[in-house]
Amino acid sequence: MCADIVTPVQRSAMMSRIRGKNTRPELALRRQLFFAGYRFRIHRRDLPGTPDVVLPKHRVALFVHGCFWHRHPGCPMTTVPSTNAAVWAAKFSANVERDATAVRRLQELGWRVAVVWECSIGPEGLAIRQFDRLAAWIAQTTAASPATRLLDLLELP
Repeated sequence: MCADIVTPVQRSAMMSRIRGKNTRPELALRRQLFFAGYRFRIHRRDLPGTPDVVLPKHRVALFVHGCFWHRHPGCPMTTVPSTNAAVWAAKFSANVERDATAVRRLQELGWRVAVVWECSIGPEGLAIRQFDRLAAWIAQTTAASPATRLLDLLELP
């Protein structure tokens, strides 16, 4: 087991600055959606999982997931801390399970859900090709088939 290079107080202070809402990737995506003409609500607590962006007109809920916390498969940002591995594994597992439950419950309520990963969003938002894909998916009718009810927007090459 490797010793941490900072004290527990310093680690606590660093971890407390990690935000769960209004992160840079989330703000960049919201800015992009707004300039494209979409109107939305943010952090709707009355919906399962409190989606980051909700487009009520289209019955679409968007989650902007951090790759580290939500375990983006195959992403280099999905690292595992070397200390307290069991604690981290339990935390990550709970996060992934909670995400899956929120998506399932939203779909059961008739919402379409998109997951946008942090690594796919740059300072200016999604790449044009990715944003066009997201916009086309949002524009689909709300009576979409179950196969089109979930969009997992991964980083495209």
